[in-house]
Amino acid sequence: MSSNREWLERSKAAVWHPCTQMKWHEQLPLMPIQKAQGVWLQDFEGQRYLDGVSSWWVNLFGHAHPRIVAALEDQLRQLEHVMLAGFTHEPVVRLSERLGAATGGTLGHCFYGSDGASATEMALKMSAHYWRNRGQAHRTEFIALAGGYHGETLGALGVTDVPLFREAYASLIRRCHIVPSPDARLGPQAAQSSLAALKQLLESSDAIAALIVEPLVQAAAGMVFHEPDFLKKAAALCRQYGVHLIADEIAVGFGRTGTFFAHEQAGITPDFLCLSKGITGGFLPLSVVMTRDEIFQAFYDDDISRGFLHSHSYTGNAMACRAALAVLDLFEEEEVIAGNRARGPKLETLAASLRSHPRVRNFRNRGMIWAFEVSAAPTDFSRRFHQTALARGVLLRPIGNTVYFMPPYTISDDEFHLMVDATHQSLDDVVRA
Repeated sequence: MSSNREWLERSKAAVWHPCTQMKWHEQLPLMPIQKAQGVWLQDFEGQRYLDGVSSWWVNLFGHAHPRIVAALEDQLRQLEHVMLAGFTHEPVVRLSERLGAATGGTLGHCFYGSDGASATEMALKMSAHYWRNRGQAHRTEFIALAGGYHGETLGALGVTDVPLFREAYASLIRRCHIVPSPDARLGPQAAQSSLAALKQLLESSDAIAALIVEPLVQAAAGMVFHEPDFLKKAAALCRQYGVHLIADEIAVGFGRTGTFFAHEQAGITPDFLCLSKGITGGFLPLSVVMTRDEIFQAFYDDDISRGFLHSHSYTGNAMACRAALAVLDLFEEEEVIAGNRARGPKLETLAASLRSHPRVRNFRNRGMIWAFEVSAAPTDFSRRFHQTALARGVLLRPIGNTVYFMPPYTISDDEFHLMVDATHQSLDDVVRA
């Protein structure tokens, strides 16, 4: 019978894990997972762990959801993959149509990749190439928010403001312009300062191609919230100065913020919409960039050099698209957005004990995301809290001193209460130690 130790040792010897200092696992063992069901992960010895972060924010409807499993089983018997260069297939057409319809038809053209960083790369390249095709090849610069995260490929790192990542690869990165974050924790003046800096940049340079933002929540920065009004005014500035707006909803799309797309709350539509993570419910890698017909038409030409010169071997993979269609079916047939809104007050009540904890600061909630900071936290708080919560059967991964919940939408009230209790107890253990 397999054991946790066996797979832990084999993984350490053969697998290079992401965003990880591998030496740390000499003291902090890897967690081997054998199977999962609903919100629960299970190791090789039968211990279960509540997945409070949706396995890096991808698992919307719980692990092994039967509807998505059935859709994939059916698709596997028909078509697993065909290259999308010169070919097409039913799942990618249906998915593109339904995603376009979800934007009211405004963003009616879909270009597919495999992950969030790829979506960022595609949107940046589309924007700059659009301007070149329109006779403005000098427009190759981008603006991003302080603390923003858009992926870790070189192009994506160019608009990512996470010092650890950018400093490691600084010599390889083309840097962008950074404006202050509209961090709501700092009051309305933060948004005002950000908008003022954005306007100054747009007035002073005609080389700007696009502004890229994570609408409403800068997730990797520590679940930094901003108000819809900031996004509305930033979009207005982009229109005023003729600059593209790229909405990176890789982490916050598909209902995370309380609406299907986060940008809906600002009453705006971006020029490019980047989606990934939850698009397949956590089953398969897939990303997409959606854009307007005006932008698509700028590439529509007899000259190949005016076409969008980007490709992935698994672009529009049939299996991934079928999983995404099953996800959209669940949203529509189970009225997920309305159901989450209806549960909001109950879940807020269940989390009340954390709001009143003496070390908790800036407790906040938006849609199905909860977050707070821990005051006077030890320097190794994130790792210690993660391990302490795991010992109580809950998977949580603080970002610095920010603890957050982003569970699958299928979490029950009892499971949510268990997660809150484990958080409270783990917090007490770590800050008292």
